[in-house]
Amino acid sequence: MGTSTYVVDGGTSGLGLEVARILSRTARVVVLGNIPEEITAVRGDLGCDAVVCDVSDPDQVRRAFDTIVERYGVIDAVAHCAAVWAGGHLEDLSVDRIRTAVRVNVLGTAFLLREALLRLREQGRGNIVYVGAVATEIPRPGIPLYRATKSFGSSLVESLAESTGSNAVKVMELHPGPMHTRLQERAGAEFLDTVFATPAQVAAEVVRLLTLEPEELYVSGQKVLRADGRW
Repeated sequence: MGTSTYVVDGGTSGLGLEVARILSRTARVVVLGNIPEEITAVRGDLGCDAVVCDVSDPDQVRRAFDTIVERYGVIDAVAHCAAVWAGGHLEDLSVDRIRTAVRVNVLGTAFLLREALLRLREQGRGNIVYVGAVATEIPRPGIPLYRATKSFGSSLVESLAESTGSNAVKVMELHPGPMHTRLQERAGAEFLDTVFATPAQVAAEVVRLLTLEPEELYVSGQKVLRADGRW
């Protein structure tokens, strides 16, 4: 059996970077990101492959997957970790911030999952893991737009998971609680939670799902609340 190939979107920082770091120890990893300088940096840091790709552009997503398939053949799994933060009251958000959040968190999710499913169904196997947010299940004041855009991804994944028709192609989601990454910093916002998980802690569970074999089942629909309040 050859080396497995994993695609990690949003793998240049935060949770995605930690997922790519774990996988790169034993497998081939291709990171997708929209900032060329960060793509160069992750290549040097992890020694993995990396492709510049703005997920909100369907042509770039298609070309990225074409490139990966041409280089390596089969894609074993895809992790969608990229997102744009949009905290704050809706009436206080700029039109540009609203548009960017919808473009990346909604359209980008749809374009990436569409392309990934096309490839995995053609192969007859493979895993997709969408990183959502516990905020989609528990409303929190001050993040209506972020919650709405992430809820789109959750709804889409749940419907896709029901329609794959085979356990060999798994479409899964993970909803982390508060997690300190650069998500807020990129948008010029502060990280306000005092109880949170680290990206490395959450990444281990993402990797577990990504590496499930076609015949393996997985637990769905459960939440574990730790004693200190972490999800």
